[in-house]
Amino acid sequence: MAKAASKNGPGKSRWSEFRARLAGWFIAYCGHDLRCLQSLDSFTALMYRPTDGAALGVARALFGLMMLIDIPEERGGGNLDFRWGDPRACRFPLVNGMEPLGYARMGVVYLVMWLGALGITLGYRFRLTCLMFVTSYWYVFVLDKSSWNNHSYLYGLLGTLFLFTDANKFLSFDAYKNRTSSQEVPFWNYFILKYQFFILYFLAGLKKMCPEWLSGYAMTNLSYHWVFLPFRSLLGPQLTDLLIVHWFGCIFDTLVVFFLIYAPTRKTATLFACAFHLMNSRLFHIGMFPWTCLTQLPLYYSVSWPRLVWKKVSFGESSGKFTKHQKPKKQTPQPPSKRRKIVTGTILLYCGLQLFLPYSHFITKGYNNWTNGLYGYSWDMMVHAWDTVLTSIKVTDNTTNQTLYLMPYAFVDNDRWTKHADMAHQFARCIDRNMRQEYAATDRKKMTNFSVHFDIWCSLNGRFLQRIFNPQVDILTAEWSPFKPVDWLLPLLHEFTEMRTKIEHMTRDVHTWSNTSDVLFVADFPGLTLDNYIVPEMDNVTLTILEGSVTYYHDEHPNPIHLTKGQRLPNIPPEFHHVTTTSSTPSSMVYTFVNKTMQTTSSERESTNKTPILPLGQEFRHRLDNYVRFFQHVGNSLLYEIYGVPMPRRVRIAPDETTWTKD
Repeated sequence: MAKAASKNGPGKSRWSEFRARLAGWFIAYCGHDLRCLQSLDSFTALMYRPTDGAALGVARALFGLMMLIDIPEERGGGNLDFRWGDPRACRFPLVNGMEPLGYARMGVVYLVMWLGALGITLGYRFRLTCLMFVTSYWYVFVLDKSSWNNHSYLYGLLGTLFLFTDANKFLSFDAYKNRTSSQEVPFWNYFILKYQFFILYFLAGLKKMCPEWLSGYAMTNLSYHWVFLPFRSLLGPQLTDLLIVHWFGCIFDTLVVFFLIYAPTRKTATLFACAFHLMNSRLFHIGMFPWTCLTQLPLYYSVSWPRLVWKKVSFGESSGKFTKHQKPKKQTPQPPSKRRKIVTGTILLYCGLQLFLPYSHFITKGYNNWTNGLYGYSWDMMVHAWDTVLTSIKVTDNTTNQTLYLMPYAFVDNDRWTKHADMAHQFARCIDRNMRQEYAATDRKKMTNFSVHFDIWCSLNGRFLQRIFNPQVDILTAEWSPFKPVDWLLPLLHEFTEMRTKIEHMTRDVHTWSNTSDVLFVADFPGLTLDNYIVPEMDNVTLTILEGSVTYYHDEHPNPIHLTKGQRLPNIPPEFHHVTTTSSTPSSMVYTFVNKTMQTTSSERESTNKTPILPLGQEFRHRLDNYVRFFQHVGNSLLYEIYGVPMPRRVRIAPDETTWTKD
């Protein structure tokens, strides 16, 4: 027994020493006592610790300001007539059958959203105005999945979180009217917002820890932008793309919040974060996202930093309500109330949900395609680069055997639907609805038997072009469920993934032939036929088979030509031809050709696209024009709703959307 006690003694001592060191490290890193995590009561006490609301008030005001700028732009307020004014336009709501309000009433919805953002900025009747913003924002958000982005999802989350905080206790009209009330808020007001940005960065970094990103295939040729000039001069374009864009981007997203939390590294991390977001504002058209992230970085600093700044600006003079801050009197700790425990439990549930949703794709199988889930809540920012080369929309009247080919942008203003089966399913039904209305408007007899087929060719992260949907399936009769895999979605041809290096080498080799030589890599499934049209501007077209075997024929000379791996067919004439994959495995092939218009087009582009490096003046004028149009649309909506004044609406200038042919 004595020996056992002697053995347990040193073990307990080492464990106690480890716990003491861990507690010291936790305090040094986070500024909190480790004991606050020992129980729900202690964690609740931490969440409700009285905290200065100064930094939170500034974060609220800046977030509202960003939303005021965002609403006429990415929310589409400046183009309300284009986005919501066309009754034939196809929508992609989260809930099937959900329809937007009329054009005029959508203008009223946007006005409510704008007034809500203004109230958030000013801190005026904060609960009401924040609720106005949140409800109208989420309503517009769920109406159209094709406009979803990570940052549009983030804005909705931030607005919802601010709604439940006391962010109006500083730098607000509400605080001015209640100057005698305390300006302290519960600590969880800060915790939940900082946690949301932790999710934004950290999960974006985890999603980048995949071969697609770490191998440098997601953001190719980004190094040629002027912001990477110093790195490109030192490392060259290829290493800049790999090391700076991809590897550093992954490391930054994964670790930046950890460095922001730790006081000794906070300033350095802030400098890197500022540089990162400023570069993104120049690289991508992502609206106010970089600026919103920049405005929320001060949340990681002292909660009283606005007061310290004000004191320095005012040379230490008293500043009324901005410097008035009463420290709480020391009181005997009391057990947290049941209500506070429920709030803390809700916060923990929200934190767990935000960790779970980006990896919930094993449940929502119907939203998966070559990548998992819808773009937005997954935080897979920039991980997947899509290149859609061909979109064929075929509508067949099964009664008359007439076939209608729609233009790719018929009834839609973007091509997000081409990558998502759920949106393709919704689009097919929208086409069917519009076709029935077209028949009724032209006094044709009522037709109810249409078929819709999509033949869409995409490339994901530098792979071969291939079909994403089975072109033989009538999408109108196809089954889709959010909880079942889509059986008419063709799989990504992973067996050709390793050939991307060969694609790069062959592309560089072909481009050395001349200034007008080009190349196109295609892969197809057994039994399917590629219908390809060679335009007269293409010369010296050669088809080479890389894998599998195919049969080639064209309409004027239907005698088939059989080609196997390594064989080529030169001088393909400028007309329609057909390539059917006859092997039991997928085929891959490459077209090499000379584009006689490429040199003229490139020289014209160089002469007309000389944009300034920092077009700040153009951006300001663009935002101003959006604001003017936004208020015009809102004003017209109010006049229509109140007085019945007809609403003017712009019409997009586009070529014919339909072409009828005989099968």
